[in-house]
Amino acid sequence: MTVSALIGMQWGDEGKGKIVDILAERADVVVRCQGGANAGHTVVLGSDVFALHLIPSGILRDGVICVIGNGVVVDPVRLDTELTGLQGRVADTTGRLFVSDRAHMVLPWHKIIDALAEGKLGASSIGTTKQGIGPTYIDKVKRCGIRWNQARNLDKFRARFRSALQDANNMIALLGGEPLPEQATEDEVLSCVAKLQPYITDTVAYLHNCVRDGKRVLLEGAQGTMLDVDFGTYPFVTSSNTTVGGCVTGSGLAPTMLRDVHGLLKAFTTRVGSGPFPTELDGPEADLLRGTGKNQWDEFGTTTGRPRRCGWLDLVVARHAARVNGINKIHITKLDILSQFDELKICTAYRIDGQETADFPADASELDKCEPVYETLPGWKCDLPACKTVSELPEAAANYVNRIASYLERDIASVSYGPGREQTAF
Repeated sequence: MTVSALIGMQWGDEGKGKIVDILAERADVVVRCQGGANAGHTVVLGSDVFALHLIPSGILRDGVICVIGNGVVVDPVRLDTELTGLQGRVADTTGRLFVSDRAHMVLPWHKIIDALAEGKLGASSIGTTKQGIGPTYIDKVKRCGIRWNQARNLDKFRARFRSALQDANNMIALLGGEPLPEQATEDEVLSCVAKLQPYITDTVAYLHNCVRDGKRVLLEGAQGTMLDVDFGTYPFVTSSNTTVGGCVTGSGLAPTMLRDVHGLLKAFTTRVGSGPFPTELDGPEADLLRGTGKNQWDEFGTTTGRPRRCGWLDLVVARHAARVNGINKIHITKLDILSQFDELKICTAYRIDGQETADFPADASELDKCEPVYETLPGWKCDLPACKTVSELPEAAANYVNRIASYLERDIASVSYGPGREQTAF
């Protein structure tokens, strides 16, 4: 089969934008399958930096078709803005971008309800991006959401939109918020939807035809395994399945079509928002991992700009992700950041109430009290050289990579030592 998937193995922010861009060189079609504008994929091409939130990273490769699948919740205003921002920077998107007619819309009231609900949680907040993702998935499950197929007829869409807006304003008032101005809200959304009508497509039929014709399809996962609503650190998770199962249901392709599942692993661990983080660091070590925020490659959220929490590499998390996703190829990113340390730690197990385990627990309260069991490896304390193979890395850096491979019992497909396409060893 000609279908493969790329999945984040941590809490997102692993550098999927760069690796999708690299893999897209050998792809005909790239598909986003879940999440929404809460996910940000950054791609650095020379001096040009692209921050993509809804459009697949494959859009930066000439001739590559990009599909926003049925599992994505799509904000029409954000999508219109993102498309406008690409004008003159990439090849024409006409005929290269399709939006699933089964995808649900994120609408202005979803973002307001998201922010109000998060605010009411106070110290117990999840740490959402307030992009309206959760409320949109709630409407989807309640079977009262608005799907993109309804936008094919603008008159019918307008009537459905007005009714939904009135219901939403009632909810906003109950939550203590300011109701949306009806006419201005309608005008903004309808204007964007009208411009996006040509992109609405039966993407399930389209993708199956692509597979039938032997085209190479790459499923671009958003966020990471540990944010999966079933397999992550529940309840501090997102509202969708960020694992390979979400790629299947979010694209309409069958699981038997998958050939390879690529896993993306940052050389250390980060997360944004609330929730347990066993290997989290404070102080100078965390600051070194995070950076200053002056570079696009530093650990600050693409979507929110929030500083990320940083810690040592957690291989218990990585093995959990490898198991759940059936990962057979691993890409390691940001190895260069570790060049600042004399020695490095890798978490290989947890100690919980005196008992040691290498399995990832389902209970977030257990994770809060766990003690990481570390192995210590020597650092390399030098800039990594420009190289094309892992064997060309300094011995200590190669040993670090090889320890990851041996623990996870998976092949390492590539190692990134910088944001550029060329800063990759295979």
